[in-house]
Amino acid sequence: MKVTITLLALIGGMTAMVIGVLTLQPPTVRSVQRGYRGTGQQLEYSPAVIAAAFAANQAPTALPQNNAGPPAGTIYKNVQVLKNVPAGAFARIMVSMVQWVAPKQGCGYCHVAGNFASDAKYQKRVARRMLEMTIFINADWQTHVKKVGVTCYTCHRGNNVPSRVWFEGVAPPHAGGLLQTDSGEARPSAVADGSALPADPLTPFLLGHEPIRVTGTTALPTGNRHSIQQTQWTYALMMHYATALGVNCDFCHQTRAFADWSESTPQRVTAYYGLHMVRALNNDYLLPLTGTFPKAMLGPAGDVAKVDCATCHQGVFKPLYGAPMASQFPYLRGPAALAQPDPKAAAAHGEDNPAMITMASTPASGSAKPTASPAPTGAGAPGQ
Repeated sequence: MKVTITLLALIGGMTAMVIGVLTLQPPTVRSVQRGYRGTGQQLEYSPAVIAAAFAANQAPTALPQNNAGPPAGTIYKNVQVLKNVPAGAFARIMVSMVQWVAPKQGCGYCHVAGNFASDAKYQKRVARRMLEMTIFINADWQTHVKKVGVTCYTCHRGNNVPSRVWFEGVAPPHAGGLLQTDSGEARPSAVADGSALPADPLTPFLLGHEPIRVTGTTALPTGNRHSIQQTQWTYALMMHYATALGVNCDFCHQTRAFADWSESTPQRVTAYYGLHMVRALNNDYLLPLTGTFPKAMLGPAGDVAKVDCATCHQGVFKPLYGAPMASQFPYLRGPAALAQPDPKAAAAHGEDNPAMITMASTPASGSAKPTASPAPTGAGAPGQ
């Protein structure tokens, strides 16, 4: 009897396998040549994945431009970040922020009803600093965001908290004993696309300033003293890059000479600046907000949510496929734009209009700026 049951189970399993092979097809993969033939520069992608990413990366329709009214700071209380913006443009930005960050809660997500000038809600205090951060990115990091720029929607996509953020000390279940290493290997790393690489390559590189290095190309340590473990940390970070942007390695690198800047694509230079930009955002804008958030909003180690490449890119090589977000909101492009109000325009109706809400800011302190030096060139240059 037992033999019969085992035999039937075996036959059933084999039948299911045959049916699966005959009816199921592997996903279609297409290849795009990015360099000369034979150089190994091909971008592999799945049309189904591209279609899903395209649907999830559509920019919202922008409200009509409105530059009417005197500077917002002259008619509204407690306005600092956007105090020189015309009142009409100020209202447009505020209403847009509701759509970008709190479409369900409305203005009351950040503001106290009946007293929009109040700073009682932590969400408003955070939003101030995030406005400053947006302007900082658009003004000082065009080496990465170019003229396209960012708005709140680039990260938030209609969510109070962006869906792609990270905390320290968050690790998946892992094997114990001899299978576990200090770097967090032998466990599926979500950041490294499920590979058994270090589970958290973000803290050392996107928060700290650890050098991105790989082992040498010779059998003996002739000058390169870096370890295999350091290489694995680097690989984990690079896999995060690739997954976040929906690309493979040769989007930035020449596969026969990964370390050689002279043979890399221009996108590698853009990624170089992006790494430094993310470090500046985490250290100068997000970490100082740790005490502003309630404990329930912090991670298991008591740290604030931080950004990485996926926060903006969300699976595509350009956030929102390069939608010109900043050009649609010129007053978020930098301090120069903020100083161009039109005092001769008709005055707005102040806070009688619920759309005309106020915003304030604490002065920026020690915000890091990108260095003026160009990206490294030549073989052996640091990859960070």
